[in-house]
Amino acid sequence: MKSIPFSLHHAALALALTVAATQAHAHPFTSASVEAGTGDRTKMVRFGLQSAWEKKWFASNGSHLGGYWDVTLSGWRGNRFRNVPGQHQTLADIGLTPVWRWQRDDKRGLYFEGAVGIHLLSKLYDNDDNQLSTSFQFGDHIGIGYVFNNKVDLGLKIQHFSNGSIKKPNDGVNFIVAKASWAF
Repeated sequence: MKSIPFSLHHAALALALTVAATQAHAHPFTSASVEAGTGDRTKMVRFGLQSAWEKKWFASNGSHLGGYWDVTLSGWRGNRFRNVPGQHQTLADIGLTPVWRWQRDDKRGLYFEGAVGIHLLSKLYDNDDNQLSTSFQFGDHIGIGYVFNNKVDLGLKIQHFSNGSIKKPNDGVNFIVAKASWAF
């Protein structure tokens, strides 16, 4: 699969259309987030909108399994393009991820979460001897965080990107990501 040529402007337009489509189907966003991550000689910044699920599964002792949809737009900057020190690669990433979260019933305090979503990269990733041969990627993560009484959510997660071996090479890319989110 070839790299899909589009700019950050195209990515922003796609995210705006996704937001509009979601809003039109009565699934309002309930929070917004900003994230920063680092790993594999690559830095990442991500902006997102979330839509919480109202369903509670496995409710027990004031906690339950719930979750949310996460629609994101990211920018990646690799600092070792094609494994050459000082060479840079910049790309955009659009993602859609269902996130499962074990949380208190009032959605405050400590939580644990995990997810597997889909992502579309603007270019093929080739940095620090890690290559992704497709623009389509799965992004999975596990994380921990805390929601304060003022609805500020601070979290930390480990995230992995891979195409699931649809096509080789598929070295994967790993990030440690810090997140701040605000509920509406």
